Amino acid sequence: MDTLTESYQENVALFDRTLRIGTNFDVIKKTVAVGDAGDELTLYYIDGFIEGASMQKLLSGLLSRKGIAGGSDGSTYLPSGKENAEAFVRYALPHVECDVTDDGETMLTLVLSGAALLLGSRFESSAVIIDARTYPVRSVGEPEDDRVMKGARDGFVETLIFNTALIRRRIRDPNFTTEHFTVGRVSRSDVVLCYIAGRADEGYVSALRKRIESIDVDDLSLGHQSLVECLIRKRWFNPFPKVRTTGRPDAAACQLVEGSVLVIVDNSPEVIVLPTAIFDFLEETNDFYMPPLTGGYLRAVRIAVFFLTLFLIPVWFLSIRYADVLPEWIYVILPQSEGRLPLITQLLLVEFLIDGLRLASMNTPDMLSNSLSVVGGLILGDFAVGIGLLIPEVILLMAFVSIANFSQRSYQLGYALKFLRVILLVLTALFGIWGFLSGVLLVVVLLVTNRTLNGRRRYLDPLSPLRPRALRTILTRVKKPIGGKGDQ
Repeated sequence: MDTLTESYQENVALFDRTLRIGTNFDVIKKTVAVGDAGDELTLYYIDGFIEGASMQKLLSGLLSRKGIAGGSDGSTYLPSGKENAEAFVRYALPHVECDVTDDGETMLTLVLSGAALLLGSRFESSAVIIDARTYPVRSVGEPEDDRVMKGARDGFVETLIFNTALIRRRIRDPNFTTEHFTVGRVSRSDVVLCYIAGRADEGYVSALRKRIESIDVDDLSLGHQSLVECLIRKRWFNPFPKVRTTGRPDAAACQLVEGSVLVIVDNSPEVIVLPTAIFDFLEETNDFYMPPLTGGYLRAVRIAVFFLTLFLIPVWFLSIRYADVLPEWIYVILPQSEGRLPLITQLLLVEFLIDGLRLASMNTPDMLSNSLSVVGGLILGDFAVGIGLLIPEVILLMAFVSIANFSQRSYQLGYALKFLRVILLVLTALFGIWGFLSGVLLVVVLLVTNRTLNGRRRYLDPLSPLRPRALRTILTRVKKPIGGKGDQ
């Protein structure tokens, strides 16, 4: 945008052109007279971003003003220049959040973000920004994908300022810092970096700050996922999640106390928690709302299911291929029939069909989604077994794996395990035991080489480098409150 001039009329004409007044029905322009000398104030704002009551109060205050400077004849008028514009804000503007600026680009960005812009006939190249924004927002209800049996029931929403308030409600520490950035040439999305000074690694925070400032894209329309893809552009083929997110303010606050850094993106109901290690996905908020014994048991089940999800089907398939060298008591897990299709084809087909049913359930109205997924799975499974296309053991094991995927809340990790499970199956079918071992080695390599925003921390921390105490707190639910510093 062009810079403002000393002429009030030229500045008004500039904003009329830039904001397309008369074409955009939701961009409002209001001009009011002030004082006895024919001075004017022109107000620009976007309808829907400011409550009618707030705007009515603001306009009433402006219309009631006679100016704050008087002439020798007793006349009143607006003050002149930036310093006097600040005086007008200080003495004559009935609103809490106001600022004076002479940066045209800042003015335009704030108006399009929902703030109101006030041009004065004597303000020269300066203008007043009135932050009276009130975004449309849904209720701060509990996140659907991270529910707890006990504990807080609030969750993040799509409005950034509400999300920072939910965290500040839990952390009343003056060292809690929220740094603001604007990312995207078109979207100009608000991004906030949150950390507690003295607990977070200053070098890591500085590196994240530079990475965010260096982003050069048009928009962040898809919220935190768009930001992650801008920050991590290499090794996209690695299926393991690059970052972890949470929709719970209590979990986010605890991560901050433990020294983590949060990245909040406007229009996204989840915040990014950094740095990220694979073992962090084994922890869930629900564990800490339970007694240590119960929480430890739940975590042990989750860890066991994690490995079963990845290795159960490939190991079962490998056992069938080498059934002649297995002890007799293992035969109970082997299928009694083969079916019309090869076994590897059956397994891959069911993997594909499960995702098809999941997509159908997601795109089905809420009243029908549960019944569609259950009835569809039962009918398809029973029909496939009835005609001999699939064997019952395949349906049973794949059903277990599908349900087990929901034992941890990260969809990205669930699909990472799915992709690796398919690769293990294919390698085992092609090369037998050596293919299976090669697949296991591939999983380890992908874990070690996963590129994230970890700084000096590794993706396998605290296993590599080995820190026994920290590893114990992850694998078991120790008796300490969530958010304790522990062995970081």
